[in-house]
Amino acid sequence: MSDRRDFLKRAALTAAGFTAAGCGWDGGPLWPLLRAWDRPNRWLQRALAPPGGPHVRIEPAGSESPSFPQYFISPMMPRVDPAVWRLEVSGMVRRPLSLSLSDLAAMPRVTLRLRHYCIEGWTAVAAWTGVRLAEIARVAGADTAAGFVDFRSFDAGYWSSWDRESALHPQTLIAIGLNGSWLAPGHGAPARLYSNLKYGYKSVKYLTGVRFVPESTGGYWEDKGYDWYAAL
Repeated sequence: MSDRRDFLKRAALTAAGFTAAGCGWDGGPLWPLLRAWDRPNRWLQRALAPPGGPHVRIEPAGSESPSFPQYFISPMMPRVDPAVWRLEVSGMVRRPLSLSLSDLAAMPRVTLRLRHYCIEGWTAVAAWTGVRLAEIARVAGADTAAGFVDFRSFDAGYWSSWDRESALHPQTLIAIGLNGSWLAPGHGAPARLYSNLKYGYKSVKYLTGVRFVPESTGGYWEDKGYDWYAAL
């Protein structure tokens, strides 16, 4: 049953997502058809992988991969002075926040050892330390009518948007640490979104903004033909 479910979930990913992976294809003349398929595709994936479902398996201690690939879209590795960096939490919230790295580090933190899945086919295990996005939403007083969360970065404007349920899942973090050390520039420092409920391109690195919104805002790769829901 689990093998069949895994097959169906992967089949639910649009053909565009796989064709576009690694080649920058933007959908071309097929784009209107791909967009028309997006809504039923989201419904199917939610049915197969409901965001409020069981937690993802925690990997055993010592299973961390010897290296974790680095990825960014800027011509050079994005960097910012952690002392001046801020994470802006805005949109449909009662209390907009401007969080420094010290502010995040002072909030309740968890460490989750998870297997990361890239749409290009590789996987790697790492221990991520950070603050649950659900906790940040609670502190900001996020409106329950905000059905989506928009994530922005300083990596050449990279962004993605998530459904609210997945974003506020207990295993979705604003990560500031990797394998017992502070997050390094190659992995999205000072802070990044991380969850393996979704394929890796949904976990925005070099995070600058978290905005609670009423509608999906798409995403950098999603607007080029990658699947929006991208459930695992």
